[in-house]
Amino acid sequence: MSYLYVFLTIILTVYGQIVIKWQVLKAGAFPEDGLGKAYFLLHLLLNFWVISAFAAALLASVTWMAAMTKLQLSHAYPFMSLAFVLVILFSNIFFGEQVTALKVAGIALVVLGLAIGSQG
Repeated sequence: MSYLYVFLTIILTVYGQIVIKWQVLKAGAFPEDGLGKAYFLLHLLLNFWVISAFAAALLASVTWMAAMTKLQLSHAYPFMSLAFVLVILFSNIFFGEQVTALKVAGIALVVLGLAIGSQG
């Protein structure tokens, strides 16, 4: 069950990142003037999807606390690196962001590090 909590933490974290990027892109360019910036950010903060991303972050914290009741931090935390992998994958799928050879190499290193770091 502890690994389910870790998995939920990762999924909720990734959800929040993807949703915020989606809504920021949808909102348009960041204004130059101070009042415009404030309105832009307030508009985003009141956006249903952005609120759901913040709720996901809160739930991710709760699921992480649940995972910490059963797992050592030094064992569980390396799994959080999977969030980086998933964000890169979903950024490509949803936003057309490039996955370069260097990013693939980085992902491979992250996964290798996860495999090594989560041992013992």
